[in-house]
Amino acid sequence: MPALKLTKGAIDRVAKAGISATDVLYWDCEPKGFGLRVTPTGKATFIVQGRVDGSAKEARITIGPYGVFTVDQARAVAREHLRNMRMGLDPRELKRQDEAMKVTLQQVCDAYVSRPGKLKESSKAEMRRHVEKVFAAWKDRPIVAISEDDVRKRHRDMVNVGLNGKPAPASANAAMVTLRILCNFAGRQFRRADGSPLIQHNPVGVLKDHWAELGSRTRRYVDRRKIGEVWNALLAARANPKNRDALAGIDLTLFLLLTGARRMEGAALTWDRVHIDEDDPTNCYFHLPNPKNGREVFLPLSSQAVDLLKLRPRAKGQGGNESAYVFASWSKTGHIMDARAPMEMISTIVAQHLSLHDLRRTYTNIAMRECLIEKFRTDLLTNHVPAQEDVTSRHYLDLCNLSWLHPDAQKIGNWIEEQGRVTRAVAESKNVVPLAA
Repeated sequence: MPALKLTKGAIDRVAKAGISATDVLYWDCEPKGFGLRVTPTGKATFIVQGRVDGSAKEARITIGPYGVFTVDQARAVAREHLRNMRMGLDPRELKRQDEAMKVTLQQVCDAYVSRPGKLKESSKAEMRRHVEKVFAAWKDRPIVAISEDDVRKRHRDMVNVGLNGKPAPASANAAMVTLRILCNFAGRQFRRADGSPLIQHNPVGVLKDHWAELGSRTRRYVDRRKIGEVWNALLAARANPKNRDALAGIDLTLFLLLTGARRMEGAALTWDRVHIDEDDPTNCYFHLPNPKNGREVFLPLSSQAVDLLKLRPRAKGQGGNESAYVFASWSKTGHIMDARAPMEMISTIVAQHLSLHDLRRTYTNIAMRECLIEKFRTDLLTNHVPAQEDVTSRHYLDLCNLSWLHPDAQKIGNWIEEQGRVTRAVAESKNVVPLAA
């Protein structure tokens, strides 16, 4: 490795093709460790090499090509690198830190949701929606730039006015949970030059004593005395929808009330996962191949749910072809995502703000309290892992095909429909109400 006083003239003399069959390193004496690498093709690149103080490792760093950097510019960069090494800082780690400090919230979210097999599509969509909607002003900012004050203010704004001018405490909490997860992920995946996490204190931690009060979740359901009115209101709305998507939202609401399914299990349901047997009502079901708990299941459909599905139009998708979705929509996803108008109507009736997920709680309460269906069977109908699961249920009982629970599903559907008849009879001042057989 020859020594060479690095000047423009000297570099022009040695940076020629064919001088050597291999790379040649030329070392300057000022500063010590500053050099030039010349390839057999004549390409010249400035480098610097030294030992990180307190470490046994040599660090060789590429500064950049001759022509892009002048000798004086490259020498100044070399001195800075060597100064960092004497302070025990590896320039390579500093470079990685600089790159990590620029990583945006959107990039962290993309990295988190793209991990193969880690998240369900519904969870990915929810996290992306939070970043793109709730944190739209932050998504292209470095994630390390999000401060506790930012978190406090955004959470308070979401609680008070939401995204649409209406208070949204549940959405505020959910969005901040997403942010907390992404900050923790960034802290694990990106490091500072000294090896410490990029994010040392999660800014969402400031909300520990300030999460929005949501009240008891177990009380968020349609009271038995209001079921009939809700059922009749949904049927009346269904008779005169504003448009195709409005009808899909109403039907999704009815479907969730009649099945206790999770929002996205119903919203993203496709026709190939629905089976209706015209000759055997007990052989009607919908299939969830990969639900939240990861256990494939075939859930029975009551006659009321079957009638609803038969009324569903086979809608056209955006490309003009028949949509695969039961609750098809003109939206980007191809299916309905929510049912805001029907749920606002229900919330008005019950004098309590409810979401689609609260219909799942409603179904559970009807099953156990009104229809006296035991908890083990109710857990199965709602696709929860039964608390009483034992050796028999784990290894002998078929918990995938639940057609044997059709009588229970039918009992719930009958009770809901009957409440509608009772409510209508009371409204019409009738004394006799025909009950279901």
